[in-house]
Amino acid sequence: MPCCSSDSCASSAGTSGRFRRVLWIALVINGGMFVAEIAAGLLSGSAALQADALDFLADASNYAISLFVLGMTLRWRAGAAWIKGASMGLFGLWVLATVVWHIAHGSVPDAPTMGMIGTLALVMNLICLLLLMAFRDGDANMRSVWICSRNDVIANVAVLLAALGVFGTGTGWPDFIVASLMAGLALQGAATILRDATCEWRSAEDTAAVPILR
Repeated sequence: MPCCSSDSCASSAGTSGRFRRVLWIALVINGGMFVAEIAAGLLSGSAALQADALDFLADASNYAISLFVLGMTLRWRAGAAWIKGASMGLFGLWVLATVVWHIAHGSVPDAPTMGMIGTLALVMNLICLLLLMAFRDGDANMRSVWICSRNDVIANVAVLLAALGVFGTGTGWPDFIVASLMAGLALQGAATILRDATCEWRSAEDTAAVPILR
């Protein structure tokens, strides 16, 4: 997507009451799911569930940041998107470290718990994705929200596949593999968000540097 030349390139939906309401709904859903999934992940010993829980926490923080910068200048929104991209990248690295820890300890998660919580997480993320679909073509800040939700749905499907794999093999390897893929997805999403945010930040600088002709 080409760089924007001014604040007018951002979708007007970004400052609408509808977008604000959607962000609040997504924030509540993600905050609640973080609490439920981190508890289930620790109890079941699933690296994939723990990774998904931290993803919910990161998304809740991202929605809060998006709410904070609504109506601000393009530079502020681009800066917020950059923070979200960086946090997503750190999340991906943390998940990889968690996978290494579980492999070293030979963890075998509880498949039924993974399946039940994974299904609930998928339903919640599909609701968020449908609500945010109308705003996926806005500025970097809005696109980052869409990318987070899209990645969450993909990750939830992967967690369910991991649960089936653990149940079928009796080992933790399906869980480890899925958690690693989730980390890779987070790192790819982070790179996309950081690229778009940097592009818009530079565009805002260029616009500010252009003298106003009278």
